[in-house]
Amino acid sequence: MSDCRLTSIAVIAKEPLAGKAKTRLISPGVSAVAAASLAECALQDTLDALAAVDALHRVLILDGSPPSWTPGSWRIQAQSCGLLDERLASGFDRLAAGPALLVGMDTPQLRPADLGFDYMTYDGCLGLASDGGYWAIGFADPRAARAVISGVPMSEPATGAIQLDRMRSAGMQVQLLPVLTDVDTAASADQVAALSPYTRFAARWRELRVERSIGAGRLR
Repeated sequence: MSDCRLTSIAVIAKEPLAGKAKTRLISPGVSAVAAASLAECALQDTLDALAAVDALHRVLILDGSPPSWTPGSWRIQAQSCGLLDERLASGFDRLAAGPALLVGMDTPQLRPADLGFDYMTYDGCLGLASDGGYWAIGFADPRAARAVISGVPMSEPATGAIQLDRMRSAGMQVQLLPVLTDVDTAASADQVAALSPYTRFAARWRELRVERSIGAGRLR
């Protein structure tokens, strides 16, 4: 792995608002407000983990307004309009020249060791997700991003495989990062909380499970 510093580390995220963030978690036991609180915890955990990654610039590519707790070391960049592939491509377009790595906010269990992009050896990197998508993507030269991201269908079972094929078909040498689980459903939330019990996300998920259990007991 290269010991050189990344030029940019970026996170693409939604403002953790009720009804806007983590909506797939909303259920009889998880309100929209609770789902948004889980999104907030996941984003905080992600920024905490990335604080240990050596990078010249830290950029939060955000849909919405930054929470008051956002660390001052992160520059806020508004997301562009369009589908996710366009927002990802546009995000890379606006990063500084030099090796860049972008992650989502759905893997609060990630650790700095998961992000060892060897950009001296590889043209790009990709972190595949267990649901078929991907949680991280990076480029030695961010100007190469748009050509291989634009048009990739997002949020589908084959998204990660298609993205990897697009990169390799463009002649890129691609480093595969560890496969992680995105938090999208109650089942994946259980799995991620078990993998990273000391995160904010896991603590909040446990609180919600206790609240659901107490609520169910009262109905008996």
